[in-house]
Amino acid sequence: MKPRAAYKLSPILMAVLISLTTLFAGCSRELRDLEDYAEEVKSREPLGIDPIPEVKPYKSYKYQVSNQRNPFDASIFEAKIVQKIRKSNSGISPDSNRTPEFLENYPLDALRMVGTLEQRGGLWALIQTPEKTIQRISSGNYVGQNNGKVLAVSDARITLEEIIPDGFGGWRKRDGSIALSE
Repeated sequence: MKPRAAYKLSPILMAVLISLTTLFAGCSRELRDLEDYAEEVKSREPLGIDPIPEVKPYKSYKYQVSNQRNPFDASIFEAKIVQKIRKSNSGISPDSNRTPEFLENYPLDALRMVGTLEQRGGLWALIQTPEKTIQRISSGNYVGQNNGKVLAVSDARITLEEIIPDGFGGWRKRDGSIALSE
């Protein structure tokens, strides 16, 4: 039998082992400091919670003047406003005898102007519907769900005038446009 050879550690391996031992010894000390701090915090007397503030009761007020007008009744003003608006907009109303055009089935914000076409001296606007079909329109056509009549077509936009309800049973005009989208 051959005698066992003694293992000899290299100086680099020895330095690594010493530094690891020192490092782990330092970690265990820091952990002990943390445990001591946690115990100190647990042993402290808990602080109380402030009580909920007292809610003051609501005091209602009853309107006792029954022979005078209710200050919250707006019906007096509504009647005057409706009469004034009807007088000022008496000539405005959509043409109920006109046959609706195809592009009146869509709201204005659903339609896109994608270009123009010049044909026989007239300028036509090319409108794309939500279904991606292209329709052409020019001055005098109607577009949108609010009786929008096309007033002018240019290379950059369509100018139109809509007739919309005023909220009081009458109608009013509103300017609108569809710009060329890129």
